[in-house]
Amino acid sequence: MGSREVIDLEGVRATVAGLGVSGIPAAKVLHARGAHVTVVNDGDDARAREQAAELEALGVTVRLGDGATLPDGTELVVTAPGWKPDKPLFTAARAAGVEIWGDVELAWRLRGSDAAPWLAITGTNGKTTTTQMLASILKAAGLRTAAVGNIGVSVLDAVLGDEQYDVLAVELSSYQLHWAPSVRAHSAAVLNLAPDHLDWHGSMEAYAADKGRVYEGNRVACVYNVADKATEDLVRAADVEEGCRAIGFTLGTPGPSQLGVVEGILVDRAFVEDRHKNAQELAEVSDVNPPAPHNIANALAAAALARAFGVPARAVRDGLRNFTPDAHRIAHVADVDSVAYVDDSKATNTHAAEASLAAYESIVWIAGGLAKGATFDELVAKSAKRLRGVVLIGQDRALIREALTRHAPEVPVVDLDRTDTGAMLAAVREAQALAVAGDTVLLAPACASMDMFANYNKRGEAFAEAVREIGS
Repeated sequence: MGSREVIDLEGVRATVAGLGVSGIPAAKVLHARGAHVTVVNDGDDARAREQAAELEALGVTVRLGDGATLPDGTELVVTAPGWKPDKPLFTAARAAGVEIWGDVELAWRLRGSDAAPWLAITGTNGKTTTTQMLASILKAAGLRTAAVGNIGVSVLDAVLGDEQYDVLAVELSSYQLHWAPSVRAHSAAVLNLAPDHLDWHGSMEAYAADKGRVYEGNRVACVYNVADKATEDLVRAADVEEGCRAIGFTLGTPGPSQLGVVEGILVDRAFVEDRHKNAQELAEVSDVNPPAPHNIANALAAAALARAFGVPARAVRDGLRNFTPDAHRIAHVADVDSVAYVDDSKATNTHAAEASLAAYESIVWIAGGLAKGATFDELVAKSAKRLRGVVLIGQDRALIREALTRHAPEVPVVDLDRTDTGAMLAAVREAQALAVAGDTVLLAPACASMDMFANYNKRGEAFAEAVREIGS
């Protein structure tokens, strides 16, 4: 590859906001490029002190327990994506005319002019699955690629590492997009939009605007969800390069410039000659794992981005067949007494839970946790007819219980007044008592997990363990 570095950081006084998975790599990259780096962090626990010692050994200054004060002379701030925009540190930086970047922005600025293009994916739900599907399709086409970004693999590592790529599949959260003003993707998709992280963004409008940044400057395709008009509105509002096309995906029959489904076949009417008359078969619905409606939508979005990059139809089919979803995403754990037990602990908001609930006919639903400012009336109203019963756990379960009282008063509800980790076994036992043969006991909490568990993975593992216990 040619020259990577397109900004000169030598001697720049840079402040990194936050330790952790993005802050530490950012501090190391800035330091390696000659910047004078100070890391500020709100926390001052044993883990933070251990991380600080590692950076201080390199010559980086670290301030623990003081994430509010902007160090004197700061010329650039690089922030961990989760830091809220209204933090005093950022207020001070903006007042001083100091730019604020996230680690994604830093990666973008450091990539060379001949670096691998980005195919970017955002949305309230389905980002990780779609990004992994896209990477699988690109690999099936023989392309050197990686799934990076919010998926847990640092974009900085991908951009600055020794491995050379033809194209990157990049998952971007709304937080990352907020702090990445100059990222310009080859093509991008917004999968869906539903209220989430509103405590961080301040309003649905601000949240949507940050998601919409993914379309800015797209060169080939802006991929949107035909069933979610808000995503198409973001395409219309975007400032893209001349010739960039709006490409829709739909679970119905596609129109011209869309991908969709016809008689169990995923078809492309966007990247074909004479798209008003022709369609290209890409794969069968049965090639999608699992073939739940929202996951078919994910597959279509991934296929659209791959086709925008010139991938042949056969690679779409092969890539989808090769794809294995991550744990805790509609994962079938076991059948016990003719009842299916399904772990969708990844459903940490109402939109994800709605998609999960829509995949089954008769459900005993295990829900609850940290609501993050969400409301549950729409979710319960849409899903009420599918509910055999509900078991509630977690700190904000009362919000779900009240919605059930309003919209599904006939559905039996067990309210477990517990937030200890052992509550999951109790919840599974209560669900077992409510279920009858042919039902699905579904963990789709519609809430974050941190009131009871370290993360959604641990919550899903506790569910699977409880299922194994009742089945033994």
